[in-house]
Amino acid sequence: MKLKNLKVFVTGGAGFIGSHLVDKLLEMGNTVIVYDNFDDFYRGKESNVLHHLKNGRFKLVRNDILNYEALVSSMKGVNVVFHEAAQCGVRYCIKNPLKANNVNVMGTLNTLWAARQTKVKKFVFASSSGIFGEPKYVPMDEKHPTSPNSPYGVSKLAAEHYCLVFNKVYGMNVSCLRYFSVYGPRGRPDQVIYEFVSAITRNERPLIFGDGTQTRDFTFVSDVVEATILAAEIDKAIGEIFNIGYGKETSINEVASAVIRKLGKKGDILPLYEGTYKGEFPKTLADNTKAKKVLGWKPKIELDRGLDTFIEWFIKTKKSGLMDSKV
Repeated sequence: MKLKNLKVFVTGGAGFIGSHLVDKLLEMGNTVIVYDNFDDFYRGKESNVLHHLKNGRFKLVRNDILNYEALVSSMKGVNVVFHEAAQCGVRYCIKNPLKANNVNVMGTLNTLWAARQTKVKKFVFASSSGIFGEPKYVPMDEKHPTSPNSPYGVSKLAAEHYCLVFNKVYGMNVSCLRYFSVYGPRGRPDQVIYEFVSAITRNERPLIFGDGTQTRDFTFVSDVVEATILAAEIDKAIGEIFNIGYGKETSINEVASAVIRKLGKKGDILPLYEGTYKGEFPKTLADNTKAKKVLGWKPKIELDRGLDTFIEWFIKTKKSGLMDSKV
């Protein structure tokens, strides 16, 4: 299925990854319905879709994935659903496990059932590397044991299972993508790279939980969008799970040092360390072999280049005041 001249539905389409996906889908000639409740957890994301409001192929629906009737009504005539809406944030979900479960599990079930009722042809689910928990080995392939150690990870794994059950029981064309530490322009304010840049531009010390030796597989948002679109287009992706990660470990200390250097603060600002939190894990590293083989996907943006792009966006957006825009 080529994603061109189709009617596409994106939950969480005003969010970080969702809005970049919407940009690309519109660029490809599709009609796009963004379904987003603009939760206060991610303030300022209204600016992510402002540039599309006058586009005749763009429609914005302000509603919640917990509202099943609204989902069904909004999804009529849709060809493809990208389910990007979620309650993110490991630390936030530890404090708000009921919300994490409601949004990530019940919200996904609602979206799946609405997609079935409206005869959607393809459903792509945005999962997370958080479903793995503490790694038993790295790099982690899709067969790595899943033992999440946070409410966020548990909720995303449960949602994954629902997606695969809908494929097996109802014959829905579903694919699941496990995103690894996505970053880039429009990133959420709670994400580590955003937090570091925000603090350092205010001449404040960036906060690191633990000793900073923990590593992440940072993956640039445009690479994630490309994989997400390929998962909808390629029939071999149906019923499958894919790790979507760059394939390189970087420590949190290394990221902090790089941001400090790039912002010209070397020697002036040092990180501030605080105790680790429950739900943290020592490392992530994706084995992305399956995505490369089945989807023909290959990540292009390495971290140094991605950091430059993010910092440029952050400074430009902060100066323009777009972060405070409303729709």
